[in-house]
Amino acid sequence: MRSEALFGIQLVFGYIAWLLCFGTYFWPRLKMMDRADAHRVIATLHSFRFFGLVFILPGVVGPNLPASFVTFAAYADFATGVLAILALATARIRPLFWSFVVAFNLTGATDIIVDYYHAIQAGVPPMAGQLGSTYAIVVLYVPLLMITHAVAFYLLLRPRVSK
Repeated sequence: MRSEALFGIQLVFGYIAWLLCFGTYFWPRLKMMDRADAHRVIATLHSFRFFGLVFILPGVVGPNLPASFVTFAAYADFATGVLAILALATARIRPLFWSFVVAFNLTGATDIIVDYYHAIQAGVPPMAGQLGSTYAIVVLYVPLLMITHAVAFYLLLRPRVSK
């Protein structure tokens, strides 16, 4: 089987597995939480996106991986992580907290969508082996990140329920 097909299958199954897991274990708890607490849980997950800088660490990814893909992916991931950490740090200052929640979700979701576009344009799927150890990030971690961005937008946009 071609590398491109294997990569696509693993990415799709990453989304399927996380959707099943998320729907069973995380979503029931998140939707019952206070809105701010649910966003703090999501921000905590995204605060680890500093790890995306590994894409530009020499020797971790293959030398043939397009710089146009890895550079944007690394720095946009890092920016998302910093914004998520700022959201967590400002949880008690609600206007600031909500600003950072919106910012890290917009930045993070845009990052992932643009990374998919850049990857296709740069021909990354056929050379997925060049991702080296970061392959696991792409097929295991990114689907969860995208799912949680979708959930965060849903939680931000759904009407507040009066108690």
